[in-house]
Amino acid sequence: MTATTYLDPWPAPTASGPLNATVTIPGSKSLSNRYLVLAALGSKPVTLVGLLRSRDTELMMGALETLGVRCDIDPDVDTTVTVTPPASGRFHGNVDVYCGLAGTVMRFVPGLALFADGPVRFDGDEQAYARPMKPVLDGLEQLGATVDYHGETGYLPFTITPPAALPGGVGNGADDAASHVAIDSSGSSQFISGLLLIGSRLPGGLSLTHTGEKTPSLPHIRMTVADVNGAGGHALADEDARVWTVKPGALQLPERVVVEPDLSNAAPFLGAALIAGGTVRVPHWPVETTQPGGLLPGYLERMGATVTFPERDGIRYCEVTATAGAIRGLGDFDLTAAGEIAPSLAAILVFADAPTRMIGIGHLRGHETNRLEALVREIRRVGGEARELPDGIEITPVSRADLHGAVMESYADHRMATFAAMIGLSVPGVEIVNVATTRKTLPDFVGMWTGMLA
Repeated sequence: MTATTYLDPWPAPTASGPLNATVTIPGSKSLSNRYLVLAALGSKPVTLVGLLRSRDTELMMGALETLGVRCDIDPDVDTTVTVTPPASGRFHGNVDVYCGLAGTVMRFVPGLALFADGPVRFDGDEQAYARPMKPVLDGLEQLGATVDYHGETGYLPFTITPPAALPGGVGNGADDAASHVAIDSSGSSQFISGLLLIGSRLPGGLSLTHTGEKTPSLPHIRMTVADVNGAGGHALADEDARVWTVKPGALQLPERVVVEPDLSNAAPFLGAALIAGGTVRVPHWPVETTQPGGLLPGYLERMGATVTFPERDGIRYCEVTATAGAIRGLGDFDLTAAGEIAPSLAAILVFADAPTRMIGIGHLRGHETNRLEALVREIRRVGGEARELPDGIEITPVSRADLHGAVMESYADHRMATFAAMIGLSVPGVEIVNVATTRKTLPDFVGMWTGMLA
């Protein structure tokens, strides 16, 4: 994969008129990294077609290769990757895994260390040291692993030493053979997903209880359950009781798996139609999906867009048409189900006709940066009005004449960079620090963005 770097700051282009663009979105990061882990947990090679090639997936493949998994990239189509698990079924120990700033790597890969033949050390970008890790590590300790922290407890870096024998199964002396784990996953759904991905490999399976009052990003957990079951596992959810169970058994994805486009990454582009006016369409939109981004079309309709799903030459599109300046505020808006698209929605709502209080997204404080604090700061930086709420953010629109250009920070957070680019569609003079951080999920965001405006 080649990546373009951009000298800071990058001048975000302003839309000169209504848009008329078709934008092809790369594969889903969430699905790509789940499939990579599930393929590694199988026993036969799996070819992933349409895999996202970005920093997060490169980090995941690098982590898996460190553990002894082969990830062979097709020389003709670099989004086709064949994953071959270790022949022994055991992952390599006495190795160092580098997580960068990828939440899926730092929260999904530690579970694989349970099946390693020695200790596995995990480290990442300095900014990753602020991302909470303790719930998933507490869960692994409950499964017999030993966790040694090399800095602050509950954060990177740390070393996981697998137990001499995995818990559960026949002859463990318990009435119930399943391993029981209880964690508070209020800070991220990834803590639950990271444990569900490995549940099938435990001798007695897994029973996981979430002890927190709220479950953030529930659609992401449903995605994990569906993917485990798609790999031949047997995962069940009692969402009301906040309990998930995974029966023991072999996992094996189909020989060939096609990755859906990343629907959350479609949000800046489809949302651009509301800010600039005109029409933006994204091809290969699935009829059904486990991605939280699948909720995006309904949200855009509530804001005043017209959304259709035409089919041309066997390809289904999501097509969004809107009139510039005709954006409806949403009042009290619970975004618990799809918090990752909050920055894109926030950019649109800066130009709305009424205030919006996005709630149910307090967990965004623990993402690549504290996204709630960052959104408030950057909205104010360009003359807008916003404030943090205990569980979200309130955006109060101002006149467009009161908004002005500024150098906007990205905080090494890809969604903050795309948020700033969306603001720049209607506010001349916006410049973005480190726009190249979008490589995390969109290897050529700048080319895609300028192409949309062309």
